[in-house]
Amino acid sequence: MRYLLVVILCFGVITVMAQAKIWVMDVSSGQPISDVLIKGNGFILTTDSNGMVLRDITTKVKVYLSHVSYYPQYYHMVPEMADTLYLTPNELALNEVVVHGFEMEKSLLEQPGAMAHLSGAQLMRFNENSMVDAFNTVAGVRMEERAPNSYRISIRGSSLRAPFGVRNVKVYWNDIPYTSPDGTTGLNLLDLSNISDVDIIKGPAGSIYGAGNGGVIRLNNDFSTFNKGMATAEYMIGAFGLYKYRLALQQPLKNGSLAAAYVKQKSDGFRNQSASEREVFQWSNRWDLDNDNSLTFNLLYTDLYYELPGALTAEQVEDDRTQARPGSEELNASIRQKALFSGMSYDYSLGKHWKTTTSGYITTSDFDDPFNTDYKKETQFGYGGRTSVSFEHTLGKHMNLNWVSGGEYQYSKTSADNFGNVGGRPDTLRFSDDLFVKQYFLFTQAEIQLPYDLSLTVGISQNYLNYDINRKADMATGKAYDRERNFEPVWVPRVALLKKIGINQALRATVSYGFSPPTIDEVRTNEGSINLNLNAEKGTNYEIGYRGTWWNSRLNTDLTLFYFELDETITTYTSPEGVTLFRNAGRTDQKGVEVSVGYDIIRKPEDIINLVHLEHSYTGHFFKFKDYLQKENDYSGNDLTGVAPNTCVNTLDVQTRMGVYLNVTHQFTDEIPLNDGNTVYQDSYHLLSGRLGWRKAFSNQWNFEIFTGIENGLDQKYSRGNDLNPYGQRYYQPALGINGYGGVKLVFTY
Repeated sequence: MRYLLVVILCFGVITVMAQAKIWVMDVSSGQPISDVLIKGNGFILTTDSNGMVLRDITTKVKVYLSHVSYYPQYYHMVPEMADTLYLTPNELALNEVVVHGFEMEKSLLEQPGAMAHLSGAQLMRFNENSMVDAFNTVAGVRMEERAPNSYRISIRGSSLRAPFGVRNVKVYWNDIPYTSPDGTTGLNLLDLSNISDVDIIKGPAGSIYGAGNGGVIRLNNDFSTFNKGMATAEYMIGAFGLYKYRLALQQPLKNGSLAAAYVKQKSDGFRNQSASEREVFQWSNRWDLDNDNSLTFNLLYTDLYYELPGALTAEQVEDDRTQARPGSEELNASIRQKALFSGMSYDYSLGKHWKTTTSGYITTSDFDDPFNTDYKKETQFGYGGRTSVSFEHTLGKHMNLNWVSGGEYQYSKTSADNFGNVGGRPDTLRFSDDLFVKQYFLFTQAEIQLPYDLSLTVGISQNYLNYDINRKADMATGKAYDRERNFEPVWVPRVALLKKIGINQALRATVSYGFSPPTIDEVRTNEGSINLNLNAEKGTNYEIGYRGTWWNSRLNTDLTLFYFELDETITTYTSPEGVTLFRNAGRTDQKGVEVSVGYDIIRKPEDIINLVHLEHSYTGHFFKFKDYLQKENDYSGNDLTGVAPNTCVNTLDVQTRMGVYLNVTHQFTDEIPLNDGNTVYQDSYHLLSGRLGWRKAFSNQWNFEIFTGIENGLDQKYSRGNDLNPYGQRYYQPALGINGYGGVKLVFTY
């Protein structure tokens, strides 16, 4: 009887003692987090490489989870329960956000320039078919979408000369030059899923990155932290026949990792002649070599088609916002582009003080563009690369030197044929060109850490650009000829001084020179003219700024004041045939203020609602033409075309312990002048959007997310992008009214 009692008691203990199992994941990426410290009453645990931890417990236990890169959180472990917790990255504090700018990787607080960072969570808080809304949350940045997949990016008014496409801004993808050598960027060839986070430099950065007065955008697609295999399936639907699906696979290797993804997106379009379809395939490999060296390979193939509804007059918009410009449907105004981009990047350590980074790429593209005025066919081949050598050394107790030098080279050849357009098909050849573009620059920069928490950065580059236009056929003249333009070498200096105040505040001052030569599309236009007299824009930017983190890293502030005086400003005008042409327009005065403030209203990891975060950004761009005479017209003193003087964005993010989240965004855009004479404006408007979702893990292998959202919740009548100085008063590209979307994501980890 005594032995039976012992057995019963032991059995009772065994039944009460049970395992609790939890997995800890990153809320934005869904990746497991290793080395999370879990403290309970009398025990300390850490998660393994799969983000998992086991604990034998007999009763409900309150534990505290902490990690250096994440907000802490409380949790109640219960016997025989398996659950997944999502931690929020602690990257809201400016001294925690690490960005790459001016060849220096350091916290945003210590960066000696006007910079911004968009994390993966910030990119994914909107409708994921476009990156427009995420970019527009950044003070000083305006992204437009005139037609589906037809993007423009303006940093401090830099899109004045861009009737279409991205110009005057330098773009890198995974440290590889992505902007073409003439200064244009096919941003629509990338899907949002090809980008994990973004670093943005605002204002001239030519001392390191070459031509472009707007600034620099670094698009990153980091998968260096993969520590387990993962298969992903996503599906999203939206208004007007929008759907998008993505299939992805990532696999750790013995000394690195690989990833592959396929995305297809299709929409019928809000307006007539506005359907679009895009397929993107990406393959990436990373090899971690000895001595912290690494080699990365990226291949991107895109098949893109989108229709061009064209701009409307005010009367046409009032009559029917969904109509296309007359002739667009009959002539099948559209773009079909197939592009292949492949590149490699190699980081190599040369010892304790030296390291190098070298990247190279090859790209090809087929471009087919029937339009209202003509039919253009292009094939392009290009290659290029960038290399830098850096040296870091301690000079004394309070002094440190970081020196970097290198160069960048790019070349492209484009065969471009322009035909007449008859019923959406190419007709008689009008002219045919071979276009050769070659640009390169050399740069050097030194950053010296001085006593009293001062940092001085001095950089300079020398830039070269050559256009060679070989006209093989010209039906207007019946002659073949060659035209060449060598732009004079340009020295581009930059000086920056930063003063840290304690560990959470910093003041900065910058003087930088910028230049931006015309693109090949501005020199050689669609009606056949070649304008070799078009000069490069040149200017000097003066800037002061402040960054600070307060209230236990719960309040962040970023303030920038700048004055940019630009000479030989390039503006657009339209011929009676509807062709966009370009001209130098004298000087502009560009005074501006950019403010960002973010703070946590609630940060209580033990509560059901554990995070409520507010963010506000204000852009004041008070830009004027200083000296602008065109024939009998004097536009001096007018507002700069296409620039809203005031823009304000407010965001609200709510996260709960159960995985439910809410993102709300309000954007105000002031009235925008649409012609140089300031006689036509787009009215101001307010946009309201929101996304509601739920993330849940059902085991250590399956993660699930479902979400729904609304765009333009106030049903504003506005243009997502306008035509500037158009012929025939066709200014407006109407945007969708109120609309919604929804989707699901499923991740299997193995």
